Amino acid sequence: MSGSGRKASGQEASGPRSVRVREKLTEFFGAQKLEIFDESSRHAHHAPMARGPGENATETHFRLLMVSPAFEGVSRVNRFRKVHEVLQPEFDSGLHALAMVLRTPEEDAACPT
Repeated sequence: MSGSGRKASGQEASGPRSVRVREKLTEFFGAQKLEIFDESSRHAHHAPMARGPGENATETHFRLLMVSPAFEGVSRVNRFRKVHEVLQPEFDSGLHALAMVLRTPEEDAACPT
């Protein structure tokens, strides 16, 4: 996990797990902005990836940026915890790592584009 302020870049993920992740986060947090990037190929040396796509080794590493009013008044640690709770079924079924930037709309407005 990473809470770095680095701006999300690249092509957004569109695989089945990323679609489920997007739906869950949008529904639970009412995300105003949600960018999800699949970085699994950058981690191909990890054991789950070495098995190949036939062994559920795809869509294992994501990076996301989410902006939601639900984070107002919530500590950074508790934001991460809540996202992990919502996505626990994905972690149980093969999601291995999730780097996150989680902001309120006010925090996002203060960040350079």
